[in-house]
Amino acid sequence: MGRILLVGRLALRDLRRRRTEAALLLIAILAATTTLTLGLVVRDAASDPYESTRAATRGPDVVASTGDFAQPADLEKLATDPGVTEHSGPYPVIPGELEASGRRSDVQVEGRDATVAAVDQPVVTQGNWVSDDGVVLEAAFAQFLDAHVGDPVTLGGRSFTVVGLAVTAAMPPYPGTSCIVSVGCANGAVPDDRDLPPELLHNPGLVWLTQADARSLAPARGPMSYVMKLKLADPDGAEAFVDANSGDHGGTMMPMQNWQSILADATELARDSQILLLIGAWLLGLLAVASLSVLVGGRMADQTRRVGLLKAVGGTPGLVAAVLLAEYLLVAGVAVAAGLAIGALAAPLLTESSAGLVGSAGTASLTWSTVALVTAVALGVAVAATAVPAVRGARSSTVSALADAARPPHRTGWLIAVSARLPVPLLLALRVAARRPRRVVLGVVSIAVTLSGIYVLLVLDSVLGDLAGTGAYTEPQVAVLRHVLGVWTVILLCLAAVNAIVLTWATVLDNRHASALARALGATPQDVTVALATAQVLPALLGAVLGIFPGGFLLFAAIITITGGDGDKATLPGLWQLAALVLATVLAVAALTAVPAHLGGRRPVTATL
Repeated sequence: MGRILLVGRLALRDLRRRRTEAALLLIAILAATTTLTLGLVVRDAASDPYESTRAATRGPDVVASTGDFAQPADLEKLATDPGVTEHSGPYPVIPGELEASGRRSDVQVEGRDATVAAVDQPVVTQGNWVSDDGVVLEAAFAQFLDAHVGDPVTLGGRSFTVVGLAVTAAMPPYPGTSCIVSVGCANGAVPDDRDLPPELLHNPGLVWLTQADARSLAPARGPMSYVMKLKLADPDGAEAFVDANSGDHGGTMMPMQNWQSILADATELARDSQILLLIGAWLLGLLAVASLSVLVGGRMADQTRRVGLLKAVGGTPGLVAAVLLAEYLLVAGVAVAAGLAIGALAAPLLTESSAGLVGSAGTASLTWSTVALVTAVALGVAVAATAVPAVRGARSSTVSALADAARPPHRTGWLIAVSARLPVPLLLALRVAARRPRRVVLGVVSIAVTLSGIYVLLVLDSVLGDLAGTGAYTEPQVAVLRHVLGVWTVILLCLAAVNAIVLTWATVLDNRHASALARALGATPQDVTVALATAQVLPALLGAVLGIFPGGFLLFAAIITITGGDGDKATLPGLWQLAALVLATVLAVAALTAVPAHLGGRRPVTATL
């Protein structure tokens, strides 16, 4: 039998014998790989609706406006550039204020023809295209206003009727609209309107009127703005075209925007979702390492005799280590395949397309870079958690492995002195924790990572509420981001709960001889049960405190640095909330560890010894 075939058969046989542990291993790695895949592909899936809109509306490659000084003639000269194949406009654009359904909002009013344009012909999703005394609202803006076809609206002091809702690829959906009026726009939160020039538009929406109606609303003084939509022979060269033509030409400045930047603005929600998912992926990766380390340590202790048998029949330490590593690499391989498939299929659920786009988010295609990164992370997690225990187990003595005797405890004078006067459950708990200091560290890290994620969740939830209140995001968009936060938070909590149970069960198995000896010397089953559970609760308390400070603060600071946000405006949890979070964590760990600790404390003493 070849060496590779032998290693594979031995690994598969061991996985079949320990199916529950293999399933826990799979779940731990699968949680991290699925979330990481979601984070890597969600933005690609979100770009599909914009691409559909761009195709359906004959979307422009470049949108040019007159700005402060340019005239329509300057735009017409731009249309004669050799790189331009088609154009529409120039169209008049005026600033205004619209009132609908009891709400007021600044708007950019674009005058259009009733005929079909060669470039940028908005697709009407409800109703009809522009007509006299009829206004067409951009679909996402209409959703924000809760306006429908047939509703009366007031624009520039005149009454109009909403005759249709439409979508366009020449501008991102509301509230991410581009500014095409000369007076300028201010998007996002504004703490005090008095800080802005009175003519500046704040979070303007986009509406369409006939050219005649638009011109009738134009102010008596001041130049009128114009906009032109251009189609290029080389759409991929739109950015270079903008760089070459948007500068100062004979004293005129022509602001331009290419379709790539519009796409970036249209998928801003997906980009924020992607950042949140990647944060969750790395947190889950850390939890997976902790989970696998505990599972591997427990399995190595349980496989001591098997290691001795393999070495007794001629297996080298290298072969034994390869068998032990192969089990986890096989599980990691299955987790990679499942994580990639689930992540790609679930991505559209987290990129809910805006009302301002055509179509829905499709299943993103997996790129080789995504596959390679997810595979590397999964295999890295498996190797990081198993390499040291596998090598240590393979290098153990064959005779001692076959004997599988109980490990003698390390005698620490100060620990014995401190614990000697404690109640029996605390005395046993302290000595149980001291026997496995690395496992205690893993328990502290697991809880700290979980609490850091929950702390950031509380902060981000308050930030999202503020964004909805200022109009930077609409309520449906905030709901999508909260859904993203909820996805990885639920996975994080589930994986942390599995870790707590696995830690307790591994501790029960490792201390079965010591627990039996303590009971033989007079400790009750209840004393042993409380001791095993307390051995997990004490690290959980320390991990909860460290997870909030400095863990939560540092994680939130890292997120602010990555996203370029303003952390000073975030509302941090209050002291009572943090205290309640620590208490809830300790109680949850105590509840999760009670059952395995109870089962471990009830083992028959004679059979164990």
